[in-house]
Amino acid sequence: MEAAPFSSSSPSIPRLRSSSPSTFLYSHHRSLRKKPLFNSNHFSIRASSNGDRVVTLLDYGAGNVRSVRNAIRFLGFDIKDVQKPEDILNASRLIFPGVGAFAAAIDVLNQNGMAEALCTYIERDRPFLGICLGLQLLFESSEENGPVKGLGLIPGTVGRFDSSNGFRVPHIGWNSVQVSKDAGILDDIGDRHVYFVHSYRAIPSEANKEWISSTCNYGVDFIASISKGNIHAVQFHPEKSGDVGLSVLRRFLGMPKSNSTKLAQGKASKLAKRVIACLDVRTNDKGDLVVTKGDQYDVREHTKEKEVRNLGKPVELAGQYYKDGADEVTFLNITGFRDFPLGDLPMLKVLRYTSENVFVPLTVGGGIRDFTDGNGRYYSSLEVASEYFRSGADKVSIGSDAVYAAEAYIRTGVKTGKSSLEQISRVYGNQAVVVSIDPRRVYLKNPDDVEFKAVKVKRPGPHGEGYAWYQCTVNGGREGRPIGAYELAKSVEQLGAGEILLNCIDCDGQGQGFDIDLIKLISDAVTIPVIASSGAGTVEHFSEVFQNTSASAALAAGIFHRKEVPILSVKEHLSKEGIEVRM
Repeated sequence: MEAAPFSSSSPSIPRLRSSSPSTFLYSHHRSLRKKPLFNSNHFSIRASSNGDRVVTLLDYGAGNVRSVRNAIRFLGFDIKDVQKPEDILNASRLIFPGVGAFAAAIDVLNQNGMAEALCTYIERDRPFLGICLGLQLLFESSEENGPVKGLGLIPGTVGRFDSSNGFRVPHIGWNSVQVSKDAGILDDIGDRHVYFVHSYRAIPSEANKEWISSTCNYGVDFIASISKGNIHAVQFHPEKSGDVGLSVLRRFLGMPKSNSTKLAQGKASKLAKRVIACLDVRTNDKGDLVVTKGDQYDVREHTKEKEVRNLGKPVELAGQYYKDGADEVTFLNITGFRDFPLGDLPMLKVLRYTSENVFVPLTVGGGIRDFTDGNGRYYSSLEVASEYFRSGADKVSIGSDAVYAAEAYIRTGVKTGKSSLEQISRVYGNQAVVVSIDPRRVYLKNPDDVEFKAVKVKRPGPHGEGYAWYQCTVNGGREGRPIGAYELAKSVEQLGAGEILLNCIDCDGQGQGFDIDLIKLISDAVTIPVIASSGAGTVEHFSEVFQNTSASAALAAGIFHRKEVPILSVKEHLSKEGIEVRM
């Protein structure tokens, strides 16, 4: 594939390099610096000194930057996209929302001649804000698919989190930061949670301590933000951190503090457990896109007409859940994408409209796979995912295609690099890929009766069976496959999944609580975060799953849609139980 253009205005799918990591450029056009860029011991904002309302955006073509765009526009600024290196040098303020994998990003920057211009701009102490990978690329090198040389502007390396100490990798969720120096843009954060999603982190050292403005602890301390003069960068995502994140952008842009957006003091101290609102989206019999909810995956009413259950409009509901305090919003398209995933324009519009006013992470699932359209044109899963990222998704959820990839991997022991899971995680990073597992219980009297991992269940089967294995399904639960949830989870982690959305067909829509046996089995088996799903009916079900398993998040749908259990009630209950949540 050709390198991506430096503009997202084109309706065509961004085309990133998708060749193997060994083909990326592992050298850089300039030597690593041994001396400081400049001397500046005070914070200074020059961003609005000329009175213009334009932000130059360095969008190198990977991942979701729509939310950054929407946040900038939400704050009343216009955007100028970088088209050529001179656009960087002429910028009055520059934001670099880096997403994806380190090697792919540095490769694109080098190929398009942007790396040199970016270094020059920063050396001149011009107003700059890097986000996530936009922070990491400033350092000398990264271990990701490497070692890979970075821009070399800040001493130090970027290394992977160590999952052997019990901390799940990627680091996904809302965590606290410890501000170490006056950085201006962090003034409104206080003890509030901000949103992180990354597997690699910049390591603090004596050589780079003058740059560090805040740190975060996730097993070890890592650099959460840097600041020197007009140069700022944050590892967390301000555009995904709600009001507190918007305050960071507002400060960088030199906007006066608004009394109407004054933030209450928080109590953040560590990584919070996440409460996620899920919206099952499909067209009803009239052709309207609606939010529905199934009963063991059956979304039709039990009436004579058997119409699709309609619980609201997706964009409106997502906006309400954001206001209610949902930590993430997940859209699962449960009927689209059968033949032409990119032809499902209504779902793409849902993402675009939602991301205009919802500043928390958005996940979309359904049909992320290779396909050929009716005209015989082939589209890779990477191209499909790219369109959803560009429409506002932060993560894509892969279901059936991940099952087939795992089966092939178990059968051959070979990672081909061709599965949707492998393609997308290689370019966008594994933190952008969620695997949705849809198992159902198969009861057993003896755990040795099957070749798959079985567990002793708290509730015996219909004939007194004391054990069960969890058979994975595809096609919306309609087809069982010869693979267990345990085996699938272990395999997809190896193939590049960054998170698991763990459903349970038996519990879906029942309101009797999560399947603790299943969730404990899977969360103990993998080192990536696990989202518990299916079965929540009361606030106590959320505390139960967090107290008895290693789940990082809990997801619900129907009880939120029907207003039976408000999100705020869930969080207040968890807080009273001593479980840290973002309030």
